[in-house]
Amino acid sequence: MPLTGPDQDTHEPSARRGRRFAATRDQLGEEGAKGALIATVSTVAFFGVAIWLIGSSENWPLVQDRFFNSENFREAWPSVLRGFWLNVEIFVYAVIAIPIVSLLIALMRSLRGPAFFPLRLLAVVYIDLLRGIPTFLLIVLLGFGVPSLQLAGVPNGVKFWAVVALVLSYSAYTAEILRSGVDAVPESQRSSARALGLTQVQTLRFAILPQAVRNVVPALMNTVVSLQKDVALVSVLGIRDALPTAEIYTSRTFNYTSYIVATVLFLLWSVPLTRFVDWYIARDRARRSQTQV
Repeated sequence: MPLTGPDQDTHEPSARRGRRFAATRDQLGEEGAKGALIATVSTVAFFGVAIWLIGSSENWPLVQDRFFNSENFREAWPSVLRGFWLNVEIFVYAVIAIPIVSLLIALMRSLRGPAFFPLRLLAVVYIDLLRGIPTFLLIVLLGFGVPSLQLAGVPNGVKFWAVVALVLSYSAYTAEILRSGVDAVPESQRSSARALGLTQVQTLRFAILPQAVRNVVPALMNTVVSLQKDVALVSVLGIRDALPTAEIYTSRTFNYTSYIVATVLFLLWSVPLTRFVDWYIARDRARRSQTQV
């Protein structure tokens, strides 16, 4: 005898929901497999056509010999790698100093009250000037200009001033990123901290900055990725980093494969860093979504 009553009413909708869920899951699985197949075929077709077009060019053997010569690649690799370590050294110095300077500038601009107006004005002038000067021009001005003055007690090394130029330029951008994070913190957080008797500096240090930094970490990580590329600009000062070393090899052999070596080294450095930034941003976005839910 078929069941009737409340038990049947609750059982049948649950079964129907289970069947609908299974059907939807199967449909999504089929669509996902179909999409993956289409993506694979289109990717193989695209790169296959591109390789065929390049390889069928009558000038490809000459380009391959001039830019992708395996023998020249092996010969240029050690010297270009030694120069590349100088790029890494300058990057490390800059990435340590930039957060310190930019945090100081952001704090100066975030202070409130008439008594702090000179500090706010100084921070605004600093940011406006250094964001308006191209990084390349700033490296040239400091790297060539300051050592030529021969000031007593002032370092004259071009590597030192290359680091200073990068720090000054990027700290202006980073300070604005930090300030945007400070402004994104709800005003109630500041009011609550002041109600507890904290000073402005204590409020920024203990209540505002921890939240502000968490809000802008993805933007800060993208700045790091941009910095590792702009480090190559210091070669204009005659520093024997990866690019000048590759240029010296090219002028000696009339082969451009050394530039490919430098390109590969920068890619081996930048691509993992970029992927790490993307992973971190995705994780941060997922964390924020779970927090909001």
